[in-house]
Amino acid sequence: MQIDIIETTGLGDRSYLISSEGIGIVVDPQRDIDRVLKLAADRGAQVSTVVETHLHNDYVTGGLELARTTGADYVVPAGDSVQYERVPAADGDVIRTGPMRLRVLHTPGHTHHHVSYVLTDADGVVQAVFTGGSMLYGATGRTDLLGPEHTDSLTHAQFHSVRRLAAELPPGTPVFPTHGFGSFCSATPTTGTSSTVGEQARANPALTQDERSFVDQLIAGLSAYPAYYAHMGPANAAGPPPVDLSRPRSVDGAELARRIGDGEWVVDLRTRTAFAHGHLPGTLNFEQSTNFLTYLGWLYDWGAPLTLVGGTEEDVAEARRELVRIGIDRLAGAAVGSPEELAAGSPLGSYEVRDFAGLAATVAHRPVQILDARRNDERASGGVRGSQHIRIHELPARIDEVPDGEVWVYCGSGYRAAIAASMLARAGRTPVLVDGSYDDPEHGAAAAGLHDPA
Repeated sequence: MQIDIIETTGLGDRSYLISSEGIGIVVDPQRDIDRVLKLAADRGAQVSTVVETHLHNDYVTGGLELARTTGADYVVPAGDSVQYERVPAADGDVIRTGPMRLRVLHTPGHTHHHVSYVLTDADGVVQAVFTGGSMLYGATGRTDLLGPEHTDSLTHAQFHSVRRLAAELPPGTPVFPTHGFGSFCSATPTTGTSSTVGEQARANPALTQDERSFVDQLIAGLSAYPAYYAHMGPANAAGPPPVDLSRPRSVDGAELARRIGDGEWVVDLRTRTAFAHGHLPGTLNFEQSTNFLTYLGWLYDWGAPLTLVGGTEEDVAEARRELVRIGIDRLAGAAVGSPEELAAGSPLGSYEVRDFAGLAATVAHRPVQILDARRNDERASGGVRGSQHIRIHELPARIDEVPDGEVWVYCGSGYRAAIAASMLARAGRTPVLVDGSYDDPEHGAAAAGLHDPA
């Protein structure tokens, strides 16, 4: 049996293709199924079974469309109420696909009906376990996505689910989770890119702590998660429509100016330094990198017209692919070109980019308004002395709390600060982007003498 990993780094998730003797099983596929189909073709495998460990809260599944496209069975946890035909997966069920077997284990915690799939050969010898949002690498899936009224009971359930996996599977069993590679679905940061059940027995808090300690620490450590999560579960229960990766309608400079003037979402995909050097005033900067989808999805006014501005057609196509993964299917359009070309003679906006040393030098000579756009858990260990703390996802509603004039803005890496700077510029402030890692031992805040411990 061969197990291929399909990474979706922008969401911190993995999907899997299991293949043997020309037959394939797909676990937790993302929305853009062309990646799965190409991999299956490369492996010479016909997808016959598609399985979900749970109704996902961080992305729109491609499972239903993949099953319909390939004629495969679509397996979804039995307890979940869905609006399409599926093969229900209940505890103890065995799914037979060619020489492969999947034994279903009910492992609630991330959701009530979450299951894990134990892969065996036809003789019942365990080959691997696919744990979704249950046992992760050095962590577990978060337990608060279904509402605060469920968090305590789901956290207790998560503890017992991970312990069940450890008790019922051989120590050498490879563990293949869906979440945990930067995903906000992980309760705490994960470690490593591979592991076994035996290794988790020594590293996973559900297996190294008593139940009360595990529950208390997990709940105490839960931080904010992206607002778009609220739309994912309902979309997956209803059954997502077929994916559309076609190019958005072209928009020229005059139309861009009108949309910006109307206050619509016009998003520039270029790097934060390129955007700061020159951009169409009123646009927002979500640099197309690993964090693009998480933060655009988090801050976006769901359902509002969204226009993309990219330097190349490839930039727009990649952003389009990312966005359909969270159900942003209908874009108002896209423009390709440099800011100078798209501005058609109108003046561009710009602002300074500095580092923490530059901030320290400025603070030494004059008063400076400073904004910290990090999360609460980051701020808990301290921040730049005298800085105002507004988390990036709160800034749209709290931007009036930021004083007029010049504002230096920082975060943990520069990515969120760049988004905040573009928002401040659109609101009439004069941002200065502090671009750099807060914790960099040589160039970060502490090295510049700016860090104020909590």
